[in-house]
Amino acid sequence: MTAPLLSVRDLSVAFHQGGKETLAVDRVSFDIAPGEVVALVGESGSGKSVSANSVLRLLPYPAASHPSGEILFEGRDLLKLPEAELRQVRGNDVTMIFQEPMTSLNPLHSIEKQIGEILELHQAMSGPAARERTLELLRQVGIREPEKRLSAYPHELSGGQRQRVMIAMALANRPKLLIADEPTTALDVTVQAQILALLRQLKADHGMSMLFITHDLGIVRKFADRVCVMTKGRIVESGPVEEIFNNPQHDYTKKLLGSEPRGEPPALDETKPVVMKGEDIRVWFPIKAGFLRKVVDHVKAVDGVDMVLRAGQTLGVVGESGSGKTTLGLALARLISSKGRISFIGQEIDGFSYSEMRPLRDRLQIVFQDPYGSLSPRMSVGEIIAEGLKVHESALSADERDARVCWALEEVGLDTATRWRYPHEFSGGQRQRIAIARAMVLKPRFVMLDEPTSALDMTVQAQVVDLLRDLQKKHDLAYLFISHDLRVVKALANEVIVMRAGKVVEQGPSSSIFSAPREDYTRALMAAAFNLEAVEIGGVSQ
Repeated sequence: MTAPLLSVRDLSVAFHQGGKETLAVDRVSFDIAPGEVVALVGESGSGKSVSANSVLRLLPYPAASHPSGEILFEGRDLLKLPEAELRQVRGNDVTMIFQEPMTSLNPLHSIEKQIGEILELHQAMSGPAARERTLELLRQVGIREPEKRLSAYPHELSGGQRQRVMIAMALANRPKLLIADEPTTALDVTVQAQILALLRQLKADHGMSMLFITHDLGIVRKFADRVCVMTKGRIVESGPVEEIFNNPQHDYTKKLLGSEPRGEPPALDETKPVVMKGEDIRVWFPIKAGFLRKVVDHVKAVDGVDMVLRAGQTLGVVGESGSGKTTLGLALARLISSKGRISFIGQEIDGFSYSEMRPLRDRLQIVFQDPYGSLSPRMSVGEIIAEGLKVHESALSADERDARVCWALEEVGLDTATRWRYPHEFSGGQRQRIAIARAMVLKPRFVMLDEPTSALDMTVQAQVVDLLRDLQKKHDLAYLFISHDLRVVKALANEVIVMRAGKVVEQGPSSSIFSAPREDYTRALMAAAFNLEAVEIGGVSQ
């Protein structure tokens, strides 16, 4: 038998804080053979990412420790390797794609500099050679017009584009083992298919092995060779993918496989009052050139969009990364400048200034895509959720605020005792639930949900969909639901807008969009979402 490339044996991980020890991973064992893809699946907080971070010793030592175990890479125990030798392994033989690209990319450096830094460090490549290799990597991961993106900074890219840059950085040195921690979380469905096809091709071309961490069981079934199911820090079941999916033995595995957003959105009711209305919404960003920095063209991020959103209804906005979904939402919420008419609860707000909008903010809330970037690391969860109450309901006493915070945490399925903890102490999925609680605590009329389930595992996705549906029914909430996960959109949205390159490709009732899409682009999105197969969009394989 071929010796495994990576062998994890009886690995335990403990965290020490305030004299208390918490065991996050309990005697986990698995092997990865050369050229093999092994998936770690489980709910948020199950220990998947902690196990993966242990491989490259990326945990916050000495707060983290390993009471037991060894991690053998090509026969060497990485837990005992001197730091100088470990640096040769990191980024060269073993690389990692992290879950949250905005916190992994340097906000002060251009994309070209960040990828070039890796090439210079590990391959002594610089100048034109490094630039050409950077362009090649950006093309591989599906960045359109990469020459125009070299000088861009992370904040100038969409969430999906940032994740693709992270993947390009990880693949720069053709590693033997790639650790992918939710690598497709921020990507739309067509690019998911493209990235998985790319990784599969690289695996075949270079014999690259992968440790693939995800909550998307559809991806696991299409992509992995073997799967390990984790819960509460332990692997409860492992084996070949088809065997686990077709004949699961453990109750927890059966629960995961049975988890999917279910139910139907409320019936479309055109008698409900209009909460948000937009007419000919346009957001154009100027392109400047020359010594005098004259405007020579525009990036038409949103170009002539009309929409109506009623109380108790959900408008789903779908499309590829960079299609203008989030920009449309930000324009409606008056967080960026736009042209066109915007009406909120019968009041024209398109000309409102920041100060004029402030009294309306309690009724107009947002859940952002990246919870780690939108939650202050210096505030406890209780302080984060209560912040809006201090501004908009200042008459509440401290006890009343605390009671509302506890209510919001319970509504999103978190223990009220967690309000004393800080965002970094939570998993990605738990942080997203905190972000939802922060929005819901003010009991708004309109909520913009920007990829609110993208970081959540399958079981929690279903819970959040049920939660959003219950809150909507109870308070007659209007949701603008932006997502690349069409399964979730189908379960929540009454109406759907399909966007591409800033324009509306197709718009109408959810039932007709999902059952009988008229446009080729919409049909391609549906095929990618529900089959996870490569599709053709505009002549480009996605």
